[in-house]
Amino acid sequence: MNRMFSKSAAQNVHGWERAASVAGGLMLMGKGLRRGGLGGIVQLAMGGMALARGVSGRCEAKRILTEHDDAPRAPEGAADKQRYAHMPLDSEVHSPDFETPRVTLPDATPMGHETHPARS
Repeated sequence: MNRMFSKSAAQNVHGWERAASVAGGLMLMGKGLRRGGLGGIVQLAMGGMALARGVSGRCEAKRILTEHDDAPRAPEGAADKQRYAHMPLDSEVHSPDFETPRVTLPDATPMGHETHPARS
């Protein structure tokens, strides 16, 4: 609640959303006062919260629900780097070693233990 009325907290309710909160809050408060009883108290409380949201322009529930939008994002092109990381570099593709058609690429890259044939 302290954050809602803090001057330093950023407003996250704007425009029509703010106007609708004020109007809806006033309507609910009026209905709650006319109704009375436990249901009226609930309507009065909800209307008060909506009115406070519209007047202050801050909504803690909205901030929590949209908090992931403020998370740091990967730089542009980072997904492309990951997408094409398995592809050979241009210098590898145009290497003179592969100019002759007799040169073939292996089906699999040998691991450290496979580089030397096993001796029986």
